[in-house]
Amino acid sequence: MRVMGLVAVAALAVCTPVAAQNVDLDPSYGTTNLVTGFRPNPFTLSLRSGGSIDAQEINPGCKGFIASAPDVRIIFTSGTLPLIISVTSAADTTLVVHGPDGGWFCDENGSSNGREPLLRFSHPQSGQYDIWVGSLASRSMQEAQLDISEARAP
Repeated sequence: MRVMGLVAVAALAVCTPVAAQNVDLDPSYGTTNLVTGFRPNPFTLSLRSGGSIDAQEINPGCKGFIASAPDVRIIFTSGTLPLIISVTSAADTTLVVHGPDGGWFCDENGSSNGREPLLRFSHPQSGQYDIWVGSLASRSMQEAQLDISEARAP
C-alpha cells in the first residue's frame, strides 16, 4: 500500500498541467479590426492588466504576469506605416504580443519615458495580433490603457 501511495504522489508531480497562453481563447476585452489609416489614431482601450501566468514561460526575456486568454485581439490590415502597441498605467505594466507570423514579442520599458511598455513593428504584417498586458506582481490586476497607433514613416 505504501508503494502505491508514493507512485500516486509521483504521478501527480509529473502530470501537473502548466498554464500557458492560449491564442484560441476569446480575448477578455474583445476583438477589433483595424485597417491602416484607422481613425481615431491611436485606438485606445481601457482594461485591467495582470494574471497568474509568468510571462517567462513564453520566453525568458518576457516579464510580468498575464492571463491565459489574450486581453485584446487586433485583426490588422497593414499598409506602409509602422504599427505601435503601447500601454500607459500608473502601475508598472508589461506587454506581450503574439504576432501574425507566430512570433512572441515582449517589452517592459520601451517607451520614450523608459517606464511604459511599447512594441514598434516597423513593417507590420497583416493578420491577427493577440495582446496581453501584464503586471509585475502575480494576480495584481491594475488599471491600464492599451494604445494601438500608426506613426508616419521617417
